[in-house]
Amino acid sequence: MAAKSVSREDLKGTVYELFILGVSILSIVNLVLLAVFSFKSQYWWVVAFMDIPLTLILLWDFSYRLRTAPSKRRYLVRGGGVFDFLGCLPALRVFRLFRIVRAVRVIRRLGGPRVIREMRSEIASGTVYLVVFFGLVTLEVCGLLELHFEMNAPGANITTGGDALWWGYVTATTVGYGDQYPVTTGGRLVGLVMLSVGVVLFATLSGFLAQAFLSRKAQAEAPPASPAQEALQEVERLLAEQQRATETLRARLAELEQAKA
Repeated sequence: MAAKSVSREDLKGTVYELFILGVSILSIVNLVLLAVFSFKSQYWWVVAFMDIPLTLILLWDFSYRLRTAPSKRRYLVRGGGVFDFLGCLPALRVFRLFRIVRAVRVIRRLGGPRVIREMRSEIASGTVYLVVFFGLVTLEVCGLLELHFEMNAPGANITTGGDALWWGYVTATTVGYGDQYPVTTGGRLVGLVMLSVGVVLFATLSGFLAQAFLSRKAQAEAPPASPAQEALQEVERLLAEQQRATETLRARLAELEQAKA
């Protein structure tokens, strides 16, 4: 039973599971912050606004798992699908803890060497997930800090949670409309961090997209593989499947040994 669980979760990709783990942890942190900040204060609104994209990501994750599950009923009843759906509801965000527990269990069952190996093989998709996750974290943290420095400053124009997030996104994308800007020293230092991180993230994403398009073009222009090359690729595929099956069997045997102990 456990071996099947590992295979099903591994089908989603190790990097993808780590991304969902990070989003789930961030959403739980935001749940705590919503309880700490005064209700409907400007800090509270920053966290509340940032929870919207997190909820959309988790809702998409639920639909993706449900759509690709070999048995939808089993996923909903025994695979935690019900908790995944409940965690998407704003009033029941605490159920997102089950996502964290499941992701940690899957990663532990896969083992450190396999996780690192698959992260290297999925570096392209991992780049996109990394950009999205760190973009969300940077926007929220810098938004809260910017609001802290600017909200009560004389002549400030960043005085609400919406102002802080709008300024942060415009700064990160290097658009710079100029309608919102910091007037304090602390706010400008936060802007420096936001601009630097934003440039790095968007440059990384642009480089990935360019490489993806060039790779597809090169594959389209490449000559068809010879019968010998196709046979070699098939052998490599079979060897990879055998290796995955062996690792799954080892994980199952380790669980049985732990259960006996």
